[in-house]
Amino acid sequence: MDLDLWEFPVRDFSLHKLWCWKGDHLKVCSQGYTCCSQEMEEKYSQQSKHDFRNAVVELSNHLQNMFSSRYKKFDEFFKELLENAEKSLNDMFVRTYGRLYMQNSELFKDLFVELKRYYVGGNVNLEEMLNEFWARLLERMFRLVNPQYHFTDEYLECVSKYTEQLKPFGDVPRKLKLQVTRAFVAARTFAQGLAVARDVIGKVSAVNPTPQGTRALLKMMYCPHCRGLVSVKPCYNYCFNVMRGCLANQGDLDAEWNIFMDSMLLVAERLEGPFNIESVMDPIDVKISDAIMNMQENSMQVSQKVFQGCGQPKTLAQGRAARSVSEGGFSARFRPYNPEERPTTAAGTSLDRLVTDVKEKLKQAKKFWSSLPGNICNDEKMSVGTVNENECWNGSAKSRYDLAVTGNGLASQVNNPEVEVDITKPDMVIRRQIMALRVMTNKLKNAYSGNDVDFIDISEESSGEESGSGCELQQCSPEFEFNATEVTGSSNKSDKTVNTSAAATSRLSQAALLLSILFLAVQRQWR
Repeated sequence: MDLDLWEFPVRDFSLHKLWCWKGDHLKVCSQGYTCCSQEMEEKYSQQSKHDFRNAVVELSNHLQNMFSSRYKKFDEFFKELLENAEKSLNDMFVRTYGRLYMQNSELFKDLFVELKRYYVGGNVNLEEMLNEFWARLLERMFRLVNPQYHFTDEYLECVSKYTEQLKPFGDVPRKLKLQVTRAFVAARTFAQGLAVARDVIGKVSAVNPTPQGTRALLKMMYCPHCRGLVSVKPCYNYCFNVMRGCLANQGDLDAEWNIFMDSMLLVAERLEGPFNIESVMDPIDVKISDAIMNMQENSMQVSQKVFQGCGQPKTLAQGRAARSVSEGGFSARFRPYNPEERPTTAAGTSLDRLVTDVKEKLKQAKKFWSSLPGNICNDEKMSVGTVNENECWNGSAKSRYDLAVTGNGLASQVNNPEVEVDITKPDMVIRRQIMALRVMTNKLKNAYSGNDVDFIDISEESSGEESGSGCELQQCSPEFEFNATEVTGSSNKSDKTVNTSAAATSRLSQAALLLSILFLAVQRQWR
């Protein structure tokens, strides 16, 4: 045999016509008349693994990039929405109340700090946090509407205990708590779902074919070259069987993936409707001001009931009482932003546009894993979909492929005629991703119902494991742990909204406004 042959590139198939011999030395390809040496067969084996991996990655990358870009867009939108809502409220009160608000703005600042902390995964109970906000607001408002009395910290603690019973702010706290909780749970969970989808694709698409799979890939892709059939493509059903055998475990992902996609679509519909975080946060300044006004209008009744429950407070000296009132001698009428004065839309878009776009992508992503074998066979490089079924490579010759096509999934491969698959050794990388999808689906279903869910830390990098190893459970290190314990919040309630039109603020009288200003002026140090 001429040794100069090995200096030519593996893909220089014109050599096959010049150098052909009996193939007793080959391990996989035909032992009859062949144009391949043992070294070429080994190179072809490595090339077939490389081609297969690339085909899977190329098809998966498009979907992974879609989820990655949509996650970044939603995450950017939600964070900017919170920034805009805080800026809107702050600008409004700074312009209206000036230095008085700037000196006493911590209550509202703390509210937004906690909302942001919740969204990024902080250990924040939304209901408890909002209850605390209204309780503190009541303490300060109560001192405001009763400037003639001296209140100790202990007395104000007693006052805050009556927040739920007296409803001094009307129905605004209850409605806002329901809306904020549902909207934030849905927004955070949906963004996490996009990130989980991205990460699952990244881990599952890093395939590592088994030795049996590699043999089947070599036989299908390059053994015909050794017979001089360089331009002959594999038969479609033959390719289908090889790919379903090599992607058996990925096929098992499909059922849970489809359920996950359906759950994402359900939460997306919530984001468009009753759980729309944009419609909750954009007018939150008006809602809070409406609550303050309710307290002012009902101050006498509220005060009487508090005095009955907490006792009669001590009165201030007349001079001190008069001075506390005069310190708030700034008068300005509260008014919301006109539409043209509102901050620009978060992230240059709207939630409705983002959701409409991603819903179409989610629908297209369904059945991705069960369609993957066929999509690889139909890929430009394979082009088996255009092959004449009587003039294609069937694994042994240029002829028709008559064997039945096996089903998707690991269990179905017991009858695969092309790839020997050990169905007793599932791929543990993929099993963990199936569990990840199952846990995330459960959280999405809870979010759809308005119940709070645990945060999933999506910041960890991939462990570098590849699917296809079929390793035993005890031999595979876990990539990350998922906490399947659900922290459910309030039970399902009917969807309710708060009317946030400018008419809600037109009821403010000059006297009510003065009380609002005084409230800010006498605010005590935060505990």
